[in-house]
Amino acid sequence: MRVLLIEDDVEIAEGVRQLLERRKFAVHVAHDGDEGFAALTHDRFDVAIVDIGLPKRDGFTVARQARAAGIQTPMLMLTARDAVEDRVRGLDAGADDYLIKPFVEEELHARLRALLRRTPAPVRERYVVGDLVIDCGGRTLEIAGKPVKLAATEFRVLEYLAANAGIVLSRDQILDCVWGTSFDGSRNVVEVYVSAIRRKLRAINAADRLVTVWGIGYKLTA
Repeated sequence: MRVLLIEDDVEIAEGVRQLLERRKFAVHVAHDGDEGFAALTHDRFDVAIVDIGLPKRDGFTVARQARAAGIQTPMLMLTARDAVEDRVRGLDAGADDYLIKPFVEEELHARLRALLRRTPAPVRERYVVGDLVIDCGGRTLEIAGKPVKLAATEFRVLEYLAANAGIVLSRDQILDCVWGTSFDGSRNVVEVYVSAIRRKLRAINAADRLVTVWGIGYKLTA
């Protein structure tokens, strides 16, 4: 498996490179946003680890511009910031997951495993929930004819909710379906992704389609 690591701190980059290589990953290191973006657009990687605080082009910009260029490489955002707003901003930019520094080797490896296994074939071509249309093959979402851009993991969360439209799904059900039963990261990840999706729906006055049922979970309605 090929990993692109975009990290400007030389000591951190070397430490992450060594621990990933012990896990049999092939690692290419880029030390600023421009170098990392160039690597993403000119080479093929199975996953990218992108630090937020990069020189020349920050991690948010790298992720956003890579997605705009059609790059679908799964991206793990690496950050020292623990505010929910920063996590949501990273997901909005196109990242698929995030990891807060400092972290332990086992958690990083678990996050990478989760990203690398998220490629099952969709069970249906599309889901229609009222005026919400999810095209599973094209990985697109439209609401009342308006396109909504979702990161890969956001799409999988919404796809699972659409497949069970009108049914309240618990956080554990969503976690097990989207991240897998072996996921050993924070269980708050579901709330973070739901917040990111709702933020995008709110931009087109459709946030009420994603309903929180307090103490139980979430459901998608028409």
